[in-house]
Amino acid sequence: MPDFGAVLLSLQLALVTTLVLLALGIPLAWWLSSTRSKAKPIIEAVTALPLVLPPTVIGFYLLVLFNPEAPIGGLWVSLTGGTLSFSFAGLVIASVVYSLPFMVQPLQTAFESVGRDQREAAAILRASPFDTFRSVVLPQSRRGLLTACILTFAHTIGEFGVVLMVGGNIPERTRVISIAVYEHVENIEYAEAHILSIGLLVFSFVTLLGVYALNGRYRLRVS
Repeated sequence: MPDFGAVLLSLQLALVTTLVLLALGIPLAWWLSSTRSKAKPIIEAVTALPLVLPPTVIGFYLLVLFNPEAPIGGLWVSLTGGTLSFSFAGLVIASVVYSLPFMVQPLQTAFESVGRDQREAAAILRASPFDTFRSVVLPQSRRGLLTACILTFAHTIGEFGVVLMVGGNIPERTRVISIAVYEHVENIEYAEAHILSIGLLVFSFVTLLGVYALNGRYRLRVS
């Protein structure tokens, strides 16, 4: 039987991660697309790090941060009484870090494609920076926005290394689809592994087909 618990948990994780990254990624991408700060290359490099770092490295350092003896892990324990490691909250934080470039880079590209003349015209009409962003930049970036959300959601669905390092394999709590496939293969349960793998394959293909059909201009710039 397919592991519906793992499927539902993966969908829940991908949805929460996409919403969190949407809230964090829009202001960050807007700043990167409009700033002339000398710190911009450093922030861009930090944002793109998950594209080149092994997931196990990211997972290892997150485990260090989540340790109850560390400031972040200790603060979480004092607030909630539980640990970030091997919890759904820990998975969300790990997924946000690992999928960060999949949200920020398409958004940055979309924001940069909006003409400076239109933004300057809005400023001449005394529109505030926020009004300019809301009424001029955001509507013209909707395809990039949708592309970023789709890529982030799909990338989170397929995560393995980071999720395994931070969350382990706890049914109904941290066991997502990719880990369920791994466990089925280890137990020589190939039929169950096939069902989940084919589902992921079809989902990934349909997602990418949708992205390219939507707009091929917002491909990731580091890949």
